Amino acid sequence: MAEFLYQGRAERGQNIQGKMEAISADSVASQLVGRGITPIKIEKVSVSASAWRQIKDRLGLNKVQTVDLVMFCRQMYTITKAGIPLTRGLRGLAASIRHEYFQEVVSEVADRLEGGSSLSAALRHYPKVFNSLFVSLIAVGENSGKLDEVFKQIAFYFERDEETKKRIKSALRYPSFVLIAIAIAITVVNLYVIPEFASLFARFDAELPILTRVLVASSNLFINYGALILLALVLVVGGFVFYIKTDSGALWWGRKKMRLPLIGSLVERASMARYARSFSLMLAAGVPISQALALCAAAVDNAWLHKKIEEIRAGIERGDSLLRTHLQAELFTPLVLQMIAVGEESGQVESLLGEVAEFYEREVDYDLKTLTDRIEPILIVFMAAVVLVLALGIFLPMWSLYDVQAGKY
Repeated sequence: MAEFLYQGRAERGQNIQGKMEAISADSVASQLVGRGITPIKIEKVSVSASAWRQIKDRLGLNKVQTVDLVMFCRQMYTITKAGIPLTRGLRGLAASIRHEYFQEVVSEVADRLEGGSSLSAALRHYPKVFNSLFVSLIAVGENSGKLDEVFKQIAFYFERDEETKKRIKSALRYPSFVLIAIAIAITVVNLYVIPEFASLFARFDAELPILTRVLVASSNLFINYGALILLALVLVVGGFVFYIKTDSGALWWGRKKMRLPLIGSLVERASMARYARSFSLMLAAGVPISQALALCAAAVDNAWLHKKIEEIRAGIERGDSLLRTHLQAELFTPLVLQMIAVGEESGQVESLLGEVAEFYEREVDYDLKTLTDRIEPILIVFMAAVVLVLALGIFLPMWSLYDVQAGKY
């Protein structure tokens, strides 16, 4: 079977695009007519186009962003709440989606629904777009008859998660730019500025200050071994990235990054907020506690926290209480543990976990607001030290040479 790209119009005039596997273009046309779609254009996907798509998949160019998923969930909430059939709603959504790959995925999900599949089973075929948390919640929504509410809750969860990520990136943007600018300045000075002064100082055959000799030595190192230094840097960074992708490396880095100066507490609280929010969402949707914890472990995106949450799940399966298992994990503050205890006694764990998530999110907001204020003094001191070393290293020998020349006349 070959792949075909098609364009058509639905009964209400919407423009429909998608991809379909079939024996021939005539087979595609007959299937489209059977769905009430008038074919306009059918093209066979070429081998080069298919190969290009695979390359884009490998490079991550087809990745569906969180914003796209939020809009999808918001629109699906409206569709399911209004009682519009899922297949027709998905066809209409596919026509309005600008992301080419996501448009194909939604169209294929509609195809699977027409083939008799459930929505959760159809979504499960696209794990790169819809993760296990998303699919499990949809399955719960289908079984409970509350699919519209589940879509609304998922949209809210993704929005809060994306908002936290954007705030972290925004807070780190200024320090990143400053450090990059400093690195570029140091490189330019070592390659172009210091060699000129070094040749000038060499003419007088005078003893240079220690700072000047250090700058000249670093400049010679840059010029003579710059390629090797760059290669070593790439190897170190590549080796570190490779190591943290291994099981032991991911476990080590997962714990280490929560102990980093300045940003460690921020990373920890953001992860805790994500855990509490996802756990609350799944319990509210009716997911069993053991299954909800397993999905939370996958959603946290931190190997060390994943291990801790799996330990909590194992404790729950042994019959321990939520309070006891969370206490043994040694991750939560006494206030949070107290809220979990109250929620367990009152039977309102999901609502109090939502309060826990809001507590951590407020802490993250405060940390983000003060992060730049804490980093700025360190950057200023670092920049001042770099400028001082460069200034003293260049101007001290110039003053000495001036004194020598003045003494000759």
